Amino acid sequence: MKSSFSFKFEDLLVYKKVMDFGESVNLLVQVFPQHELYSLSSQYRRAADSVALNIAEGYPGIDKQFVKYINHALYSSNECVSANEKALRRGYISFEESERIRQEITTIQKKLTSLRSKIRLRLNKK
Repeated sequence: MKSSFSFKFEDLLVYKKVMDFGESVNLLVQVFPQHELYSLSSQYRRAADSVALNIAEGYPGIDKQFVKYINHALYSSNECVSANEKALRRGYISFEESERIRQEITTIQKKLTSLRSKIRLRLNKK
């Protein structure tokens, strides 16, 4: 169901992608052992959600500020790489699941880097 109220950042392709990614990670960690509930599961979910939250938080600001939040989103996506590797090494996910997540993160990072570059270009023209 689509809301009657929309916000500009929701139109960004990268935002839509990271929203889906957060849900993908949420489903993935549901099979982690119970003892990881407040550890790796929680950290992984928070890092994945943080990517979208940083885009939303930085969007209404000035370009320089938005670049800072895009960087934070990139840092959170890197954190997801580490959490994904921990999950693989601990046997919580298969190699195929790990590769799927790594592919999603790669796509997200490329889109974030591209967006950041466009904003920096705009900043340099001012």
